[in-house]
Amino acid sequence: MAIDARIRELGNRHRDLDHLIQEELRHPATDTLKVKDLKRRKLRIKEEIQVLEAQA
Repeated sequence: MAIDARIRELGNRHRDLDHLIQEELRHPATDTLKVKDLKRRKLRIKEEIQVLEAQA
C-alpha cells in the first residue's frame, strides 16, 4: 500500500515536471540549463517509479 502511494506521488511529480518543461519551451528565450535540469529530475523520478513498480 505504501509503495502504491509513493508511485502515485512520484507520478504526480513526474507529470508536474513535464508541464514545467513544456511551459519553459514555449518561451522565446528558453533557459536551456533549466530545461536540462528539469529533464534530469524527471528522468530520476521515472527511474524511481520503475524500481518501485518492480518491487510491487
